[in-house]
Amino acid sequence: MSEERLQAIRERIDALDGQIQDLIAERAALAQEVARVKLDAGEEALFYRAEREAQILRRVKERNNGPLSDETMARLFREVMSACLALEQPMTIAFLGPEGTFSQEAVLKHFGHAIKGAPQAAIDEVFREVEAGSADYGVVPVENSTEGAVNITLDLLLRTSLKICGEVELRIHDHLMSRERSLEGIRTIYSHAQSFAQCREWLDSHLPNVRRVAVSSNSEAARMAAAENGAAAVAGATAAELFGLNRLAENIEDIPDNTTRFLILGREDTPPSGEDKTSLLVSSRNESGALFQLLKPLADNGVSMTRIESRPSRQGMWEYVFFVDLEGHREMPAVASALVELERNASLFKVLGSFPKAAL
Repeated sequence: MSEERLQAIRERIDALDGQIQDLIAERAALAQEVARVKLDAGEEALFYRAEREAQILRRVKERNNGPLSDETMARLFREVMSACLALEQPMTIAFLGPEGTFSQEAVLKHFGHAIKGAPQAAIDEVFREVEAGSADYGVVPVENSTEGAVNITLDLLLRTSLKICGEVELRIHDHLMSRERSLEGIRTIYSHAQSFAQCREWLDSHLPNVRRVAVSSNSEAARMAAAENGAAAVAGATAAELFGLNRLAENIEDIPDNTTRFLILGREDTPPSGEDKTSLLVSSRNESGALFQLLKPLADNGVSMTRIESRPSRQGMWEYVFFVDLEGHREMPAVASALVELERNASLFKVLGSFPKAAL
């Protein structure tokens, strides 16, 4: 009886798989039709719409009733959208390399796998690739929940003409990976110094006498572990997949909620999605109460400030530029009114972009 029941369930699964495949094919055909309509319009077609994808993923999560989690369901739809978008126009995404880094994980989380990755050696090179049009978008880290702001990214935002058109929040999970099948065979561990620091307690407890060697990146650590008997690496899941390593222990970081926020950089402004942020940079004269007076229009218009970060302006001693994140899109009346007043009071004012809030 149990075998007959299992067979019936399997037949139902097979039938559903066929329906799912047919529906995905139909969606892909519609994506191709969208591309033709845009091209026939005779304008410079913009195929990737950050606000549209954010709206779709929100609806996916609202409809989800389990048993799969919201994050899992959104990830499945992300890959379907990625594959369909590639039929319209394959995208090139620049990121801080090499391949196998957390920056690449952020790219895949936001854009899916149906893109062409363009790893760069430094964050400023990511900016240049997008500014020059060699990449459609760039992904750069801007802050970490335990390490704070990424200052080079903030400094480059001050000078660039690029727009922030999205954000990704990536939970940083470090894994111990190796060609070996057990911890007993590990004699050397490679990783970036920061990952060693973030996993010190676990390593001290489980592999206290194993030699630790700091290298330039976790991706490089995984590459070295893949080429050496008795070696292991502390790195992310993408590195394990890229170099074919076994994950001997997962999520070994000492702080389990360690998260890095990444920005998506593009050349176009992003329309409202319904749940947005606005990033800007402002500066005021160095006088008593200047910052309070500068930001007062936000409170007056009921606009919530979610983040503020200061950096030296490099234009004078003890002069600072403030990077500010606000709730809402710049086209919302309250935000627009606040920005007009803020610009009037600022000695330097620049809207870096309005964009959808990070999904799960």
